[in-house]
Amino acid sequence: MSEHVASDAPAPGSSAPGSPAEGGVVAPPAAQPRRRRGLLHGPAGRNLGLVIALVAICLVGIITAGDRFATVDNLLTILRLASVLGVLSIGMTFVITGGGIDLSVGSVLGLASVWASTLATQTMAQDSHWIVMALVALGVGVGAGLINGILVAYGKVVSFIATLAMMVAARGLAEVIANRQTQVVRVRDFLDFFRADPLGVPMLVWIFAVVSVAGWVLLNRTTFGRRTVAVGGNAEAARLAGIKVQRHTMYLFALSGLAAGIAGVMMLGRTTAGSSTNGMLYELDAIAAVVVGGTLLAGGRGSIVGTVLGVLIFTTLTNVFTQNNLSISAQSVFKGAIIVGAVLLQQRLADRSRAGT
Repeated sequence: MSEHVASDAPAPGSSAPGSPAEGGVVAPPAAQPRRRRGLLHGPAGRNLGLVIALVAICLVGIITAGDRFATVDNLLTILRLASVLGVLSIGMTFVITGGGIDLSVGSVLGLASVWASTLATQTMAQDSHWIVMALVALGVGVGAGLINGILVAYGKVVSFIATLAMMVAARGLAEVIANRQTQVVRVRDFLDFFRADPLGVPMLVWIFAVVSVAGWVLLNRTTFGRRTVAVGGNAEAARLAGIKVQRHTMYLFALSGLAAGIAGVMMLGRTTAGSSTNGMLYELDAIAAVVVGGTLLAGGRGSIVGTVLGVLIFTTLTNVFTQNNLSISAQSVFKGAIIVGAVLLQQRLADRSRAGT
């Protein structure tokens, strides 16, 4: 009796499963490493790097500041401080993704907070509802953003110059309206709303979370977001594809102004006062957070998740510096180094991406 032994080797003339002769597709050996490298250089990889950086900063805070840093109250303080800057940065993300820049958001925030806290506005709010103050601030923000957008889109003024002019004008107008004085908010319902802490989380943090989710959906799940990326990547190609580039650019700056108006209301709720100095230099912090978050300064790529992480990184870093009594000057040096490093990393990743295509 003969014994039959099973063998994995194909019979002569036959084809192995998955071989080209059998119609299967054999992935090249380098495909998997290339795919992994693509993931690491993509949005997931960038966000993972930001998360690691944030965790590292938290560890430094725990090691250097101990119990002062690692408390729930300190965590809520970080989130509360990040909320106003975070909302500004969400609006800035759209403008930069679309190929522009907005230097006026800090000044528009200050103007919105002043206008919403004038005696006339507060009187109307007391006679009707505190939401009047919020609507006034939002109207100021959108109005300033529309002026920026019209100058850039239809007036052909470079966004840097147009928004620089708005930055100066809005700050000056805020000083005129407030007469260089601080306007205290006396509308009790307004103050009670922003002092609330549903589920133990400050209202400012809830607003930041809602704006972040709305911004993510708008940028990643809507036609508006796809058009924003297209306009920032190549405005002429976007125009030839049927996108009304000028109108869309105007909308982007109006959206940034809206975010500045929301941030102005939040600033009023946090400080209980309208002042022409509110939001001073916030535009630089917003741009820094957006760049660190992975949005290209040249336009064509933006990340809301990255922006949120960038805001948290800067706010947590500031908190660690404060806990360790580091001077403001030293904090500025560290922040500047982080911004330069982020831009250099962007350029390196962009060069690798072009080399791989």
